[in-house]
Amino acid sequence: MFPLPSVAEPLVMSLSIAFTRPTFQRILPLLVGVVLAKGRRTITSILWTMRGLVPGHISSYHRVFSRAPWSLFSLGQVLAATIIRLIPDDRVVVAIDDTTAQHKGKKVYGKGCHHDAVRSTHTHVAYKWGHKWVVLAIIVRFPFASRPWALPVLCALYRTREVNEQEGRRHKTPIMLAKGLMCVLMRWFPDKRFIFLGDGGYASHELARFCHRHRRRATLVSRFHGDAALYDPPPKYNGKGRPRVKGHKQKSPQDVVATRRLKKATVDWYRATERSVKLTGDNAHWYKSGQGLVPIRWVFVRDDTGTRRDEYYYSTDQTLDLTDLVSFFTQRWPIETTFQEIREHLGFETPRQRVPNSVLRTAPCLLGLHSMVSLIFHEHSKRRTIDLCHRPGYHKVEPTFTDAIATVRRLFWIETVFCQPYLHKAFKKLPPKLRDTVLDYLAQAA
Repeated sequence: MFPLPSVAEPLVMSLSIAFTRPTFQRILPLLVGVVLAKGRRTITSILWTMRGLVPGHISSYHRVFSRAPWSLFSLGQVLAATIIRLIPDDRVVVAIDDTTAQHKGKKVYGKGCHHDAVRSTHTHVAYKWGHKWVVLAIIVRFPFASRPWALPVLCALYRTREVNEQEGRRHKTPIMLAKGLMCVLMRWFPDKRFIFLGDGGYASHELARFCHRHRRRATLVSRFHGDAALYDPPPKYNGKGRPRVKGHKQKSPQDVVATRRLKKATVDWYRATERSVKLTGDNAHWYKSGQGLVPIRWVFVRDDTGTRRDEYYYSTDQTLDLTDLVSFFTQRWPIETTFQEIREHLGFETPRQRVPNSVLRTAPCLLGLHSMVSLIFHEHSKRRTIDLCHRPGYHKVEPTFTDAIATVRRLFWIETVFCQPYLHKAFKKLPPKLRDTVLDYLAQAA
């Protein structure tokens, strides 16, 4: 069996249920190699990093992603179960968002032109050719960090209408893909209640209606529209004519804000701080033609410091306090940090697969690797004192994902690579200071 660090072995071995024995023997060196590799995370570069430790022909490792039978959903279920065990109560906060991974090549499966939220501004819209992934990430608060971390557990590739028509598949929008992933998560954990956090792209009536239908177990918190159509509930049917689908029209949120005095409040803000804001809100029923009414609770927020623009948010839970509603929405920011980290540290846009199976498997595995590294680092922090990556002129108060992956990379070098018989004796002969210096540089390589 391929050697693994003691803190990583339980989690890694729990993933074996998704693979056959021969495939899992190929997965282990790929898992270690993708953490240790520098630059692009292609299969070839990973095997070059692990040269001398990988048995078999190189083509057998390429076939793991292109042909071997194994299930991504089984891996997601194991990861989600491990993460949810860290949450003390039965309420699980899940961020929903999508990210576009640039991919070059004319014959890449599922490729399309998508909106690039990172390079876009309020006055300029940028686009990128590549794959658009809808991601669900569980928000976790680790003991070693004051800020929550977002750990991806499920994702789905958005295919363009042209691709779906060519394959004879019903076209699904990102909202429909998100609903499917939410259903999977709720089915896996029937005893949990989920609070889903969506950004502007998921501030949809369709998603609100879905969460209202499953309101015993699902609540949606997302951005809202100042000009949304709000109505009273329909009056009781008197038996004459067609029953009404909505009551009297209410003022839109922006009209209410223009005539109402705002109240001061303190809410949990981005980056684990508190912020003084002014807010107001109300309960209403959101109407969309042909889709009916959805009971919601909306809130308008104005930042007292003036650093952020005015925002509208809403929730499908009408009993939620306005300050809690705002605090929940700000918890979704770690998923944006996660997208940046997987690009910088895990080479999210560097693989060059183009066939369907490889495309559909590689990106979800890299997203899941972010969660695995975080969980291994959490387990390591319970056993030893965390050594932060301090640099001259830059002092860290708490660890970040940079420290997490550096620590995990160091563990893999010591307990996996340098424990091999032909390297162990030579490594032990190095002076202790030189050995630590070598490990520091290897751990920081990305």
